[in-house]
Amino acid sequence: MAPAGKKVLIADDEADILEIISYNLQLHGYDVITAKDGDQALIKAKEQKPDLIILDIMMPKKNGIEVCKILRGQPEYQKTLIIFLTALNDELSHVKGLEYGADDFISKPISPKLMVSKVQSLLRRTHVQESSTSIEIGDLRIVPEEYMVYFQGQPVPLAKKEFELLNFLASKPGRVFLRSEILNTIWGSEVIVGDRTIDVHVRKIRQKLGIDCITTVKGVGYKFEI
Repeated sequence: MAPAGKKVLIADDEADILEIISYNLQLHGYDVITAKDGDQALIKAKEQKPDLIILDIMMPKKNGIEVCKILRGQPEYQKTLIIFLTALNDELSHVKGLEYGADDFISKPISPKLMVSKVQSLLRRTHVQESSTSIEIGDLRIVPEEYMVYFQGQPVPLAKKEFELLNFLASKPGRVFLRSEILNTIWGSEVIVGDRTIDVHVRKIRQKLGIDCITTVKGVGYKFEI
């Protein structure tokens, strides 16, 4: 069953898709909110503050990627989980969505069992991450329960996946993490992403912090060091 009080917002312009997802998530104890397009999804996200949002990529008014980009640009939605519904199979669409902060993808036609499994897995993983203790290394402080990073006492806003990647690498300074480890831990083994996705996130972390704290180990992976 779902953790008490967990809310899921589903945004899709197809009524049958909304009905299928709503029914199956409600069976597992989730509170479900629905939206018919991108604009309505943004309004309901602001009103209801869901824990997880399922967005159809090809929605009217604003598509799923646009909605995701807007939400991730606001601090209060950094911890909100986002899953894309897509009938698109091209890798570029997936990479673009992940770069804007999506946590996972579900392909159409939808498998209710797989969908519920992904929702449960993401919420469970986030709960574990939020229970982690703070990390303090030099002038850098990482606070998982707040999804916040502080450098020299000043907050540094990071996108959700950027935060999770930094927190993961900084949990064991000096250790080299394989690319496969990073992909499986941060994006999950069922999400297909390439090396470019990790590279983009590492570059953004370096730029936002203003320090080169993540070292690329060519052909192997990455390590955190200051």
